Amino acid sequence: MKSEINKFGLWALAWPIFIEVFLQTLLGTVDTIMVSRISDDAVAVVGLAGQLLNALTTVFMTIAGGAGILIAQKIGAKKGEDARTIAIMGLTVSTAIGIGISILLIVQSHAIAGLLNLSEELLPLWDVYVSHIGGGMFLTAMIAAMSTAIRNTGNTTAPMYTGIAMNILHIALNYVLIFGAFGFPEWGLFGVTVSGNISKFLAALVLFYVFAYSFERKIQFRDLRIFDPKLFNEIIRIGWPLGVNMSGWVFSQLAIYSFLAMLGAKELAARTYMNTMESFCFMLGYALALATQIQVAHLYGASKTHEAYSGAFRALYIGLAVVTANALLLFLLGSHMLRMFTTDPAILAMGQSLLALNLILQPAKELNMAMNNALNAVGDTRYPMVIAILSMSIIATGCSYWFGTQAGWGLIGIYCCMIADELIRGILVLQRWRGKKYLLKAEKGANHKTGGEALQDTALPI
Repeated sequence: MKSEINKFGLWALAWPIFIEVFLQTLLGTVDTIMVSRISDDAVAVVGLAGQLLNALTTVFMTIAGGAGILIAQKIGAKKGEDARTIAIMGLTVSTAIGIGISILLIVQSHAIAGLLNLSEELLPLWDVYVSHIGGGMFLTAMIAAMSTAIRNTGNTTAPMYTGIAMNILHIALNYVLIFGAFGFPEWGLFGVTVSGNISKFLAALVLFYVFAYSFERKIQFRDLRIFDPKLFNEIIRIGWPLGVNMSGWVFSQLAIYSFLAMLGAKELAARTYMNTMESFCFMLGYALALATQIQVAHLYGASKTHEAYSGAFRALYIGLAVVTANALLLFLLGSHMLRMFTTDPAILAMGQSLLALNLILQPAKELNMAMNNALNAVGDTRYPMVIAILSMSIIATGCSYWFGTQAGWGLIGIYCCMIADELIRGILVLQRWRGKKYLLKAEKGANHKTGGEALQDTALPI
């Protein structure tokens, strides 16, 4: 029992996620620097394509995310066999969706560029990148489903090691295939797609091995045919609002990137560089928020509602302190970091003007994500979905278009709208969590089963 409690402690869950995200972000920065050696246009294409791929990723993350929450809840409720079945369905359905997305991106990359207002001079690079990296989206779906399932069993170290290895291999292959090192052909942006797909394929193989041994009974290949309609309905019940929420956010970001594309390639490149640097601010806050979701779901499944409630606030306070400190550090050092990516004076000026706004943006994002994840963990996914769709449609997207492109505020106006969206949603989900709707309902049900006896909570593991 003690080992299980430690396994689902906040720090035990968070530190491997943080290390994984930190090194992925660091290697992603190196990746961006490598692509910038091709051209600033290549960076702009990769930035816009990244938003598109993130948007499409949310389609299969609807299944993977819902399955992950349920896995932690079922393990907390001592229903290991149900957790195993849910994990299998999460993998098979997510992979099927990923295959469909891969086909779409291979066949329709040019048409999608038109929908995103991509300028003509960027089309050749876009077609090369999207059609090839998009063909590997089914691998991304497999990795996401298996990593999510493994993490929600309490094992956050295996995805960490796999992610680190995948990204190191990707960077090494980038060097070889972009620049033609060691006698290999000099493939430029096409080389980035080849190295990405090779590294994802090998990561998927490693994760499947770990996935197979993550439950009480080993998962065999023949088990991939398992489908339980009742449990799948539970996945959909939690997952579809989660997916709509994620899709709304990513599509709003995609719309914002299309507005930036309307402003020009320099604005698009500046936002891409800033997004890379901002990731360093947010990664520990993100790790704490994700760890909170896993821990709260496990405690909720075990009917430890008081611990779940207080644990979410503990993680929020820690996350806000860390994210604010990191944002301040970036404010002080950001101008020097920008020069690692580009020497274009216009891009440098735009990037430097956003550093002060980032001091407000990052804490607002942490508040929103931490409280959102706590609500998701107990199955309260519809309320965050509704307020997210309204806020992102009206404030993040609508106001960004008006103030950024029509009123002439440009990149500054778009950033202000992003801050307003995150802050408003964060305050609303905070109030929802304080209302304890799902926690009180679960506590009432648990008290009824135990004849009205009060629930006994042990000390919350840190």
